[in-house]
Amino acid sequence: MTVSDKTLARLKQAAGPRGYLDDPEAIAPYCTPFRDGWVGETPLVLRPDTTEMVAALVRICAETGTPIVPQGGNTGMTGGGLPHPGGDEVILSTGRLNRIRGIDPLNDTITAEAGVVLADIRSAAEGVDRLFPLLLGAQGSCQIGGNLSTNAGGINVVRYGNVRSMVLGLEVVTGDGEVWDGLRALRKDNAGYDLKHIFIGAEGTLGIITAAVLRLVARPRERQTALVEVADPQAAVELLARLRGAMGDVVSAFELMHRNCFTLATRTLGHADPMPGQRPWRVLLDLTGQQPPGALREPLEEVLADALEAGLVSDAIVAASGAQADALWRIREDQAEVQRQAGKGIKHDISVPVSLVPDFIARADAAMERAYPGHVVCTFGHLGDGNIHYNPIEPPGWEQARWVAETGPINRIVHDIVADLGGSITAEHGVGRLRLAELVHYKSAVEIDLMRRLKRAFDPANILNPGKVLPAQGG
Repeated sequence: MTVSDKTLARLKQAAGPRGYLDDPEAIAPYCTPFRDGWVGETPLVLRPDTTEMVAALVRICAETGTPIVPQGGNTGMTGGGLPHPGGDEVILSTGRLNRIRGIDPLNDTITAEAGVVLADIRSAAEGVDRLFPLLLGAQGSCQIGGNLSTNAGGINVVRYGNVRSMVLGLEVVTGDGEVWDGLRALRKDNAGYDLKHIFIGAEGTLGIITAAVLRLVARPRERQTALVEVADPQAAVELLARLRGAMGDVVSAFELMHRNCFTLATRTLGHADPMPGQRPWRVLLDLTGQQPPGALREPLEEVLADALEAGLVSDAIVAASGAQADALWRIREDQAEVQRQAGKGIKHDISVPVSLVPDFIARADAAMERAYPGHVVCTFGHLGDGNIHYNPIEPPGWEQARWVAETGPINRIVHDIVADLGGSITAEHGVGRLRLAELVHYKSAVEIDLMRRLKRAFDPANILNPGKVLPAQGG
């Protein structure tokens, strides 16, 4: 059912004249997805600027049974922050909750509201000679509340973990409009259930994150970047093991990329391919540490030389400057836009144990070639933590509509292999609307039942982002 005029009027009054949008033209960007053509409609976008206002708005929605879609920077990949068609949900945007409440360099923490843009948090940390290690291609527009709600990953997970491991405390508005103040800057706290981890990764279905205490780390003084051509994914895994064995936790990023990713980046965005070799696989890696500038270069070159002698590596470029390193990383960071222009990639955000990544790629490639001969391989991702973006593009001569119609069968090919290897069908992008049916297909009945119990306990009225993470029926 649509939201009643009376309810809309109450929400507008509570939000105040600057706290809502109801003009269709102003609302449209909040209903327009980052990619993949999701359709969304809403009669009202709420834009609260305090936690107390969020709570007041949620209380009205709980009383009237009005569904709420929490939304951050609208950079998600699975439709989790977008309303459904029909206009019977309101959007609650966290964009005006954009204050950094405090920085404590002696405790290595920063307290930020949900709407603070990730790049601004990183910049604030640098201002006190610290690093907030979450790094995503969308850092200039994604908001920390959305990052927390999806348990974002990015390129530094191999060293620092997902964003879940960077959170010490949360402030959350519950489904009935109460405020849980869990903004504790503690690294040890065993006083009861660790509630913050229930809300992190829940995609706004259990509560609305309004602020967080985030963990900072020492800002690296030294960085070395290399692009390495490897024999195959197995060689890449072995190179990672050699690097870790020789150099420990200075390995902060380790990305596997098919050569097609570079070819497509050259064709679509004009990037120069820095390594025009013919082998199909490359690794882009970063080493960072507290050593003096340049100190990691010689040990890195020694590991690469040994790997070259062992036949794991066939070519390598160690960046000679920060500018050259940034240019290499731009090819990786631009992959979303590259694929948008290159063709229709059927997206998969999967994870398997690092040691099984070569097995997954070999099996998936063989199965896809049998089913769809000539498709364009577009595989890349965070090999260091086992998260691969497996995004095959339509074969030459295929109409995009024909390829899109094969999404379900292609998903099943890929995800059946993932399940057989003990992996996950969504590693860092979340479930949203995209993976609802597959989640139920691949998770056990016991796990789905436990998830439903949590949903009923934390959101008994089923108003918080309904139809995301779990199918709406049964709430």
